[in-house]
Amino acid sequence: MKKIIYVDMDNVLVDFQSGIDKLDEETLKKYEGNLDEVPGIFGLMRPMKDSIEVYHQLSEKYDVYILSTAPWNNPSAWSDKLEWVKKHLPEKAYKRLILSHHKHLNAGHYLIDDREKNGAIDFQGELIRFGSEKFKDWIDVRDYLLNEESDE
Repeated sequence: MKKIIYVDMDNVLVDFQSGIDKLDEETLKKYEGNLDEVPGIFGLMRPMKDSIEVYHQLSEKYDVYILSTAPWNNPSAWSDKLEWVKKHLPEKAYKRLILSHHKHLNAGHYLIDDREKNGAIDFQGELIRFGSEKFKDWIDVRDYLLNEESDE
């Protein structure tokens, strides 16, 4: 049985700033401090460097799911995240998107997330802090997880 990995979207699989960069000044001002509530913003975002390639590599060794939170006050975020997954990971992430504000309720071995919010800190497996000193980027994450798997 393969070990389970959950991968967050925002600032892990998806470059949140790339969506912000596409907003006009009026929208930036209107949603200042709440840019995740801009309708359609999640559909504007590009993948993080190496995220798609590494997701495919990890999917060969692990049972990989996307576990993300969508802003409560942005209904389009829920469908935008699904459309993003369909566009960038159509086969590998088919029916593997979980949207939850309680990440700790999912059972698994690893959670790759850039923050400890929404239950990530209480996840029962190992929290891999994306963007941290140890896991600066997707290459660090890949090397760690593929070496972990080969050690067993």
